[in-house]
Amino acid sequence: MEEQRKITVKLKKGGWEVEISCSAEEVEKAVKAVLSSIPEAAIKEEESRHERRGAVTCKTLIENLWREGYFLQERTLSDVDAELSRRGYHYDKTAISHTLTDLVREGILTRQGSMRNYRYVQKKPP
Repeated sequence: MEEQRKITVKLKKGGWEVEISCSAEEVEKAVKAVLSSIPEAAIKEEESRHERRGAVTCKTLIENLWREGYFLQERTLSDVDAELSRRGYHYDKTAISHTLTDLVREGILTRQGSMRNYRYVQKKPP
């Protein structure tokens, strides 16, 4: 009897990863079996977490910092970048800088210092 050629399929979604090795004829059946064994709640939670992260803008995050009182103390661009990174959001410093400048123009924050050395502080309470 001839040995059937095995195919390896890797499935990855959020927090789970599965590797399936089987014959070409069994791939569809094996994938369906794996997907049906993953609790629907786990799939929905992962999709929901992805949607929440994807919908958050740099401006929204920095406004949230302001609402939390983060800017009661002077903060540099690097401070804000580090805080966003600590929370799991990684934006380019240019995007953060533009957002901070927009919030200064809107009167939410004020900045002190000189170019490339600004410190941002809350101008009005949330």
